[in-house]
Amino acid sequence: MITLAFASDHAGFELKSFLINEAKKLNFAIKDFGTRSIDSVDYPDYVHPLANEVSLDNEMLGILICGSGNGVCMTANKHKGVRAALCWEPALAELARQHNNANILCLPARFISQESALNIMTSFLNSQFEGGRHEKRVGKIEEKQNGGF
Repeated sequence: MITLAFASDHAGFELKSFLINEAKKLNFAIKDFGTRSIDSVDYPDYVHPLANEVSLDNEMLGILICGSGNGVCMTANKHKGVRAALCWEPALAELARQHNNANILCLPARFISQESALNIMTSFLNSQFEGGRHEKRVGKIEEKQNGGF
């Protein structure tokens, strides 16, 4: 069973809470890494623990949310084995999974509605990595992270 790991900063807190409730309706196991309010926080404090767990657990996918989605995405992608994708439309989330084997979805809370976020998350969760010609390309991402080339 896939576990969905969620984390956000203060700007993403309300959207994160909404998406967690929606994911529970779909019977996903949920792990909430915080934050727990709209009080100002530093997003790396929540992103690093989530990204570390996703990198170690093939049965876990992450959903990260901040104001622009950029900060959480940049932070998550510092972790070996993480392929975080910033998505603001369902088609981007679908392609991130299909072509890039993304294991963390990053959402820009200040630029999308709850309905859009739910559609994006649903597309992400309903898509699978296609492998094939994409396998080699995704492998090269990891090589670069390990100091290759």
